[in-house]
Amino acid sequence: MKIYEIEGKKYRLPNELTDFQIQMYVHLINWKWAHLTREPGFYQHTPYDALLPDEIKAEHDPLYNPIKERFLDHQQKFQFKSHKFLGHMASSQAACVNLFLPLLKDPLIAAKVLGSVKTDLHEIAINYLDMGYRIEFWDEPDNVLNDHTNVSGTDADIAIAYYDHQGDLNLWLIEHKLTEAEFTTCGGFKSKGRTPSNACAPASAILDNKKLCYYHSKCNFRYWHITLQDTSPFDADRIRAYNQCPFKGGMNQLWRNQLLATSLEASTSPKWPYKKVYFSVVYHPRNDSLQPSISEYKNLIGFNDRLFEFPSDKLINKAKEINDPELNEWGRWYQELYYF
Repeated sequence: MKIYEIEGKKYRLPNELTDFQIQMYVHLINWKWAHLTREPGFYQHTPYDALLPDEIKAEHDPLYNPIKERFLDHQQKFQFKSHKFLGHMASSQAACVNLFLPLLKDPLIAAKVLGSVKTDLHEIAINYLDMGYRIEFWDEPDNVLNDHTNVSGTDADIAIAYYDHQGDLNLWLIEHKLTEAEFTTCGGFKSKGRTPSNACAPASAILDNKKLCYYHSKCNFRYWHITLQDTSPFDADRIRAYNQCPFKGGMNQLWRNQLLATSLEASTSPKWPYKKVYFSVVYHPRNDSLQPSISEYKNLIGFNDRLFEFPSDKLINKAKEINDPELNEWGRWYQELYYF
């Protein structure tokens, strides 16, 4: 923990933050102090001002009040876990729920707003998932990536089922980022169980012998199987050109989510009747730290149309155009909390 003094106020923050993270944390803490409490929360007995104290976390803040009940009902239905730091003002899970659930409350409004970024979206498929969406989505119980356990695994922050303009049923997987400076990196590369035989370089060696990858040989994850299938958007020659595995760093999370989308689209199971499955990243408009990984990843998959990214303010701006009183109130609240 490090104390930052900014404009005459002291803030207890994590030690290493980017300039954007400092600005965002200070803004979120000021909002917390004005609307919730001035008391800090604690992590490993250390106080942090961006954390909420237990009694406030018990009220499910910082979720938007009108969607709290819907969030809890949805959680009962699908039994997904709240993130460890849901009670953090910079919680990406909370920001994701705060962005999408108020829109999805009305499928007609949702189609209008979400269609501004997902241009083939015509209608929310309310007969699928839970009125057309699912938070913390994965292919339960199939687990085609073979990486899901009680504590970890690949999932999308939210999935939305929809009909396109041709009437086809599609699925849209979305990863939401708020203050993160990078996507989740490779856990296998950092694992204590990794041995010298688990070589991450060169990438060509892994393509020729998948057992070199810890994820493949020790964990039995199906990442490389799916990557090299004909239905995959990945070009083996592009991967082969890397001196080391391209999925060690921030592209790891993008890779895994794309593999989930690829597997669902290729599935013949009636549980996954989606003709096309897309994957997106939505990010805070002032957080440019993620762009290098996104740009490199898009190039790696040949700018395949199953991936695209957009800033969260595109949805807010589109919602304003509808001029619905309830939506306007939410938009003002969201902007006040997350934008500065």
